[in-house]
Amino acid sequence: MTTRTTLARPRTASLTLAALAGGLLLTPLAVPTADAHVRVVADGTATSGGYTVLTFRVPNESDEASTTQVAVQLPQDTPFTSVRTRPLPGWTASVERAPLPSPVEVGGATLTEAARTVTWTADDDAAIGPDQYQDFALSVGPLPAPGQVLLPATQTYSDDEVVRWDEPVPASGEEPEHPAPVLVVGAADAGAGTDAAETSLGIADAADGTARWLGGAALALAVLAAGAAGVALGTVRAGRRR
Repeated sequence: MTTRTTLARPRTASLTLAALAGGLLLTPLAVPTADAHVRVVADGTATSGGYTVLTFRVPNESDEASTTQVAVQLPQDTPFTSVRTRPLPGWTASVERAPLPSPVEVGGATLTEAARTVTWTADDDAAIGPDQYQDFALSVGPLPAPGQVLLPATQTYSDDEVVRWDEPVPASGEEPEHPAPVLVVGAADAGAGTDAAETSLGIADAADGTARWLGGAALALAVLAAGAAGVALGTVRAGRRR
């Protein structure tokens, strides 16, 4: 009886280590959840004079109601001459154009009218439910001078609640309750092509380094598991010799 008890412990330890190693190898990397506020992200670069795709991420913050409509206000002091929506199944997008408060020079042309509001309205089965979010995309340009562009958003729920994401972030940096989405426009760089290539290489190098690190970690875990199994096997053989 004593011999069986002694042999069971190394085997249990080896199985435990092997299970931990396998679990670590099979565990996926954590994926960030949707933010609690409406945010805007530029796909790729957002430089003055250029064009970009803006993605508005809209989370549903209600425990019971669904988000049925999302509207984004576009700048009127630095208007976009081009505004295009991306088709989104179950949602109807409309772009409202209106006269500008005063004429604006953009790219050598004088604008007296521009897109003011983009509104997405959901079909009944496409509304954003509790614990869900949706992405809305816009292609816009040309972008204004370097700086920050506020893009206030309005979120309407199925219970008629309306949330306005239109508060600017104060100089103190403390985030308000309903901050407006902000697009940061950078300066155009004459060497943008070279910089983009270097950035791509940097991303590739980083990905390669990450892959090597993960491979090394997997190898180390495999060695640990094999070592634990070897110890258990040696103990079993020693017990049999007794």
